[in-house]
Amino acid sequence: MPGIHRPVMPRQVVDALTPHDGGTYVDGTFGAGGYSEALLRAALCTVLGIDRDPGVVAAGADLDRRYAGRFKILTGCYGDMVRLLAGVDLDRVDGVALDLGLSSMQVDDAERGFSFRRDGPLDMRMGNQGQTAADMVNTLGETDLAHIIYRFGEERASRRIARAIVEARVHAPISRTGELADLVRRVVPRSPSGIDPATRTFQALRIYVNDELGELERGRDPSQSRRAAVRRLLPFAGGPPGQGVPEAAQRRRSQTLTASARSSQSRTGTQFSLVAPGRHQAFGP
Repeated sequence: MPGIHRPVMPRQVVDALTPHDGGTYVDGTFGAGGYSEALLRAALCTVLGIDRDPGVVAAGADLDRRYAGRFKILTGCYGDMVRLLAGVDLDRVDGVALDLGLSSMQVDDAERGFSFRRDGPLDMRMGNQGQTAADMVNTLGETDLAHIIYRFGEERASRRIARAIVEARVHAPISRTGELADLVRRVVPRSPSGIDPATRTFQALRIYVNDELGELERGRDPSQSRRAAVRRLLPFAGGPPGQGVPEAAQRRRSQTLTASARSSQSRTGTQFSLVAPGRHQAFGP
Protein backbone atom coordinates (compact mmCIF):
# COMPACT_ATOMS: atom_id res chain seq x y z
CA MET A 1 0.00 0.00 0.00
CA PRO A 2 1.64 3.25 -1.11
CA GLY A 3 2.24 5.83 1.60
CA ILE A 4 1.54 9.55 1.58
CA HIS A 5 4.13 11.48 -0.39
CA ARG A 6 5.41 14.64 1.24
CA PRO A 7 7.67 17.00 -0.68
CA VAL A 8 11.23 17.12 0.63
CA MET A 9 12.05 20.77 -0.01
CA PRO A 10 8.90 22.94 -0.23
CA ARG A 11 10.48 25.88 1.62
CA GLN A 12 13.58 25.88 -0.60
CA VAL A 13 11.43 25.76 -3.74
CA VAL A 14 9.26 28.65 -2.58
CA ASP A 15 12.33 30.66 -1.56
CA ALA A 16 13.96 30.06 -4.96
CA LEU A 17 10.89 30.88 -7.09
CA THR A 18 9.64 33.73 -4.85
CA PRO A 19 5.99 33.47 -5.95
CA HIS A 20 4.01 36.72 -5.98
CA ASP A 21 0.34 37.65 -6.29
CA GLY A 22 -0.79 37.50 -9.91
CA GLY A 23 2.17 35.36 -10.98
CA THR A 24 2.01 32.15 -13.04
CA TYR A 25 4.12 29.10 -12.18
CA VAL A 26 4.58 25.63 -13.65
CA ASP A 27 5.14 22.52 -11.55
CA GLY A 28 6.63 20.35 -14.29
CA THR A 29 6.67 17.18 -12.16
CA PHE A 30 3.36 17.45 -10.30
CA GLY A 31 3.27 14.06 -8.54
CA ALA A 32 1.11 14.32 -5.42
CA GLY A 33 0.97 18.11 -5.75
CA GLY A 34 3.05 19.06 -2.72
CA TYR A 35 5.15 21.70 -4.48
CA SER A 36 2.14 23.08 -6.37
CA GLU A 37 0.28 23.55 -3.12
CA ALA A 38 3.30 25.19 -1.48
CA LEU A 39 3.33 27.78 -4.29
CA LEU A 40 -0.45 28.28 -4.12
CA ARG A 41 -0.25 28.90 -0.36
CA ALA A 42 2.65 31.32 -0.68
CA ALA A 43 0.84 33.82 -2.92
CA LEU A 44 -2.39 34.45 -4.82
CA CYS A 45 -0.81 33.01 -7.94
CA THR A 46 -1.77 30.52 -10.64
CA VAL A 47 -0.06 27.12 -10.91
CA LEU A 48 -0.08 24.72 -13.85
CA GLY A 49 0.85 21.15 -12.94
CA ILE A 50 2.33 18.77 -15.54
CA ASP A 51 2.60 15.01 -15.11
CA ARG A 52 2.43 11.92 -17.29
CA ASP A 53 1.40 9.61 -14.44
CA PRO A 54 -2.33 8.76 -14.68
CA GLY A 55 -2.31 8.19 -10.92
CA VAL A 56 -2.04 11.93 -10.17
CA VAL A 57 -5.53 12.76 -11.43
CA ALA A 58 -7.08 12.61 -7.94
CA ALA A 59 -4.46 14.94 -6.44
CA GLY A 60 -4.96 17.37 -9.31
CA ALA A 61 -8.74 17.34 -8.87
CA ASP A 62 -8.33 18.01 -5.14
CA LEU A 63 -6.14 21.07 -5.72
CA ASP A 64 -8.48 22.33 -8.44
CA ARG A 65 -11.36 22.11 -5.98
CA ARG A 66 -9.54 23.83 -3.09
CA TYR A 67 -7.87 26.52 -5.22
CA ALA A 68 -10.61 27.09 -7.78
CA GLY A 69 -9.49 29.14 -10.74
CA ARG A 70 -5.83 29.13 -9.68
CA PHE A 71 -4.76 25.60 -10.59
CA LYS A 72 -4.88 23.42 -13.69
CA ILE A 73 -3.39 19.98 -14.39
CA LEU A 74 -1.91 19.27 -17.84
CA THR A 75 -1.35 15.65 -18.85
CA GLY A 76 2.04 14.99 -20.41
CA CYS A 77 5.81 15.14 -19.88
CA TYR A 78 7.72 18.22 -18.82
CA GLY A 79 9.91 17.68 -21.87
CA ASP A 80 6.81 18.67 -23.90
CA MET A 81 6.26 21.78 -21.79
CA VAL A 82 6.34 24.19 -24.72
CA ARG A 83 3.65 22.23 -26.57
CA LEU A 84 1.50 21.84 -23.45
CA LEU A 85 1.73 25.51 -22.54
CA ALA A 86 0.84 26.48 -26.12
CA GLY A 87 -2.68 25.28 -25.35
CA VAL A 88 -2.97 27.75 -22.45
CA ASP A 89 -3.33 31.48 -23.00
CA LEU A 90 -0.17 32.80 -21.32
CA ASP A 91 2.06 35.80 -21.96
CA ARG A 92 4.54 35.00 -19.22
CA VAL A 93 5.56 32.20 -16.88
CA ASP A 94 7.24 33.48 -13.73
CA GLY A 95 8.81 30.21 -12.69
CA VAL A 96 9.11 26.50 -13.48
CA ALA A 97 9.90 23.80 -10.89
CA LEU A 98 11.25 20.38 -11.95
CA ASP A 99 11.70 17.71 -9.27
CA LEU A 100 14.06 15.25 -10.94
CA GLY A 101 14.03 11.56 -10.11
CA LEU A 102 11.57 9.33 -8.31
CA SER A 103 8.98 10.04 -5.63
CA SER A 104 8.35 7.89 -2.57
CA MET A 105 4.77 7.56 -3.81
CA GLN A 106 6.04 5.66 -6.84
CA VAL A 107 8.62 3.59 -4.94
CA ASP A 108 6.13 2.51 -2.27
CA ASP A 109 3.64 1.10 -4.77
CA ALA A 110 4.98 -2.37 -5.65
CA GLU A 111 2.66 -2.60 -8.66
CA ARG A 112 4.57 0.25 -10.35
CA GLY A 113 7.68 -1.92 -10.48
CA PHE A 114 10.23 0.64 -9.27
CA SER A 115 11.21 -1.00 -5.99
CA PHE A 116 13.82 -3.71 -5.55
CA ARG A 117 12.60 -4.22 -1.96
CA ARG A 118 8.96 -4.98 -2.83
CA ASP A 119 8.09 -7.66 -5.37
CA GLY A 120 5.88 -6.56 -8.23
CA PRO A 121 5.62 -6.54 -12.02
CA LEU A 122 8.83 -5.28 -13.66
CA ASP A 123 7.26 -2.18 -15.16
CA MET A 124 9.02 1.09 -14.10
CA ARG A 125 7.03 3.33 -16.46
CA MET A 126 6.11 6.71 -15.01
CA GLY A 127 3.21 6.88 -17.46
CA ASN A 128 1.20 4.08 -19.01
CA GLN A 129 2.72 4.08 -22.49
CA GLY A 130 5.83 2.61 -24.03
CA GLN A 131 7.96 -0.40 -23.23
CA THR A 132 8.35 -1.70 -19.70
CA ALA A 133 11.57 -2.62 -17.92
CA ALA A 134 10.59 -6.27 -18.45
CA ASP A 135 10.46 -5.65 -22.21
CA MET A 136 13.97 -4.20 -22.04
CA VAL A 137 15.64 -6.91 -19.97
CA ASN A 138 14.06 -9.68 -22.03
CA THR A 139 14.81 -8.33 -25.52
CA LEU A 140 17.94 -6.17 -25.48
CA GLY A 141 21.29 -7.74 -26.31
CA GLU A 142 23.94 -8.31 -23.66
CA THR A 143 26.13 -5.44 -24.90
CA ASP A 144 23.24 -2.97 -24.91
CA LEU A 145 22.13 -4.01 -21.43
CA ALA A 146 25.65 -3.62 -20.08
CA HIS A 147 25.93 -0.16 -21.65
CA ILE A 148 22.62 1.00 -20.16
CA ILE A 149 23.44 -0.30 -16.68
CA TYR A 150 26.89 1.30 -16.77
CA ARG A 151 25.87 4.64 -18.28
CA PHE A 152 22.72 5.33 -16.27
CA GLY A 153 23.58 3.43 -13.09
CA GLU A 154 27.37 3.83 -13.00
CA GLU A 155 27.50 0.13 -12.12
CA ARG A 156 31.03 -1.27 -12.47
CA ALA A 157 29.71 -4.82 -12.64
CA SER A 158 27.42 -3.98 -15.57
CA ARG A 159 28.87 -6.66 -17.86
CA ARG A 160 28.48 -9.37 -15.24
CA ILE A 161 24.89 -8.31 -14.58
CA ALA A 162 24.02 -8.16 -18.29
CA ARG A 163 25.51 -11.63 -18.83
CA ALA A 164 23.51 -13.03 -15.90
CA ILE A 165 20.29 -11.48 -17.24
CA VAL A 166 20.79 -12.96 -20.71
CA GLU A 167 21.60 -16.40 -19.28
CA ALA A 168 18.57 -16.35 -16.95
CA ARG A 169 16.04 -15.30 -19.59
CA VAL A 170 16.92 -18.32 -21.74
CA HIS A 171 15.03 -20.46 -19.22
CA ALA A 172 12.12 -18.05 -18.54
CA PRO A 173 11.36 -14.35 -19.05
CA ILE A 174 12.26 -12.04 -16.14
CA SER A 175 8.92 -10.46 -15.25
CA ARG A 176 9.10 -9.53 -11.54
CA THR A 177 11.17 -6.96 -9.64
CA GLY A 178 12.04 -9.60 -7.05
CA GLU A 179 13.48 -11.89 -9.72
CA LEU A 180 15.71 -9.18 -11.15
CA ALA A 181 16.83 -7.92 -7.73
CA ASP A 182 17.78 -11.44 -6.58
CA LEU A 183 19.65 -12.07 -9.83
CA VAL A 184 21.73 -8.91 -9.38
CA ARG A 185 22.44 -9.71 -5.74
CA ARG A 186 23.84 -13.11 -6.75
CA VAL A 187 26.49 -11.56 -9.00
CA VAL A 188 27.23 -8.27 -7.20
CA PRO A 189 28.53 -8.35 -3.63
CA ARG A 190 27.00 -5.98 -1.08
CA SER A 191 29.13 -2.87 -0.65
CA PRO A 192 30.56 -1.80 2.72
CA SER A 193 28.18 1.18 2.64
CA GLY A 194 25.23 -1.20 2.89
CA ILE A 195 23.58 -0.02 -0.35
CA ASP A 196 21.56 -2.83 -1.92
CA PRO A 197 23.48 -4.32 -4.89
CA ALA A 198 20.35 -3.93 -7.08
CA THR A 199 20.15 -0.15 -6.56
CA ARG A 200 22.23 0.96 -9.52
CA THR A 201 20.69 -1.52 -11.97
CA PHE A 202 17.16 -0.47 -11.05
CA GLN A 203 18.09 3.19 -11.34
CA ALA A 204 19.62 2.62 -14.78
CA LEU A 205 16.58 0.77 -16.12
CA ARG A 206 14.19 3.40 -14.73
CA ILE A 207 16.12 6.26 -16.35
CA TYR A 208 16.28 4.40 -19.67
CA VAL A 209 12.63 3.27 -19.72
CA ASN A 210 11.38 6.80 -19.02
CA ASP A 211 14.00 8.62 -21.12
CA GLU A 212 14.68 10.85 -18.12
CA LEU A 213 17.81 12.46 -19.52
CA GLY A 214 16.01 13.14 -22.80
CA GLU A 215 13.16 14.75 -20.86
CA LEU A 216 15.63 16.94 -19.01
CA GLU A 217 17.30 17.99 -22.26
CA ARG A 218 13.95 18.87 -23.86
CA GLY A 219 12.49 20.55 -20.80
CA ARG A 220 15.48 22.46 -19.46
CA ASP A 221 14.94 25.56 -21.61
CA PRO A 222 11.23 26.28 -22.10
CA SER A 223 12.18 29.96 -22.44
CA GLN A 224 12.87 29.26 -26.12
CA SER A 225 9.10 29.21 -26.63
CA ARG A 226 7.78 32.35 -28.29
CA ARG A 227 4.38 31.82 -26.74
CA ALA A 228 5.36 32.69 -23.17
CA ALA A 229 8.51 34.15 -21.66
CA VAL A 230 9.87 32.17 -18.71
CA ARG A 231 11.51 34.17 -15.95
CA ARG A 232 13.00 31.42 -13.80
CA LEU A 233 13.60 27.69 -14.18
CA LEU A 234 14.22 25.58 -11.08
CA PRO A 235 15.48 22.02 -11.60
CA PHE A 236 16.17 20.25 -8.31
CA ALA A 237 16.70 16.80 -6.86
CA GLY A 238 14.37 16.15 -3.96
CA GLY A 239 13.97 12.37 -4.10
CA PRO A 240 12.98 10.22 -1.13
CA PRO A 241 15.59 9.59 1.59
CA GLY A 242 17.31 6.21 1.23
CA GLN A 243 16.70 5.97 -2.51
CA GLY A 244 20.41 5.27 -2.91
CA VAL A 245 21.19 7.25 -6.06
CA PRO A 246 24.96 7.02 -6.54
CA GLU A 247 26.76 10.19 -5.45
CA ALA A 248 28.70 10.42 -8.72
CA ALA A 249 25.44 10.42 -10.67
CA GLN A 250 24.06 13.26 -8.57
CA ARG A 251 27.29 15.23 -8.99
CA ARG A 252 27.33 14.75 -12.77
CA ARG A 253 23.66 15.74 -13.05
CA SER A 254 24.31 18.87 -10.99
CA GLN A 255 27.28 19.79 -13.19
CA THR A 256 25.18 19.29 -16.32
CA LEU A 257 22.39 21.48 -14.95
CA THR A 258 24.83 24.19 -13.90
CA ALA A 259 26.41 24.30 -17.36
CA SER A 260 22.98 24.30 -18.98
CA ALA A 261 21.81 27.13 -16.73
CA ARG A 262 24.79 29.33 -17.53
CA SER A 263 24.50 28.68 -21.27
CA SER A 264 20.74 29.26 -21.46
CA GLN A 265 20.87 32.36 -19.25
CA SER A 266 23.38 33.96 -21.58
CA ARG A 267 21.13 33.26 -24.59
CA THR A 268 17.70 34.07 -23.21
CA GLY A 269 18.00 36.10 -20.04
CA THR A 270 16.07 33.45 -18.12
CA GLN A 271 17.12 33.13 -14.48
CA PHE A 272 17.89 29.59 -13.35
CA SER A 273 18.00 28.41 -9.75
CA LEU A 274 19.47 25.02 -8.84
CA VAL A 275 18.31 23.60 -5.54
CA ALA A 276 19.37 20.50 -3.65
CA PRO A 277 19.37 19.77 0.10
CA GLY A 278 21.61 22.42 1.66
CA ARG A 279 22.37 24.06 -1.67
CA HIS A 280 20.81 26.92 -3.63
CA GLN A 281 22.58 28.55 -6.55
CA ALA A 282 21.04 31.22 -8.80
CA PHE A 283 22.06 32.31 -12.29
CA GLY A 284 20.98 35.53 -13.96
CA PRO A 285 19.64 38.87 -12.77
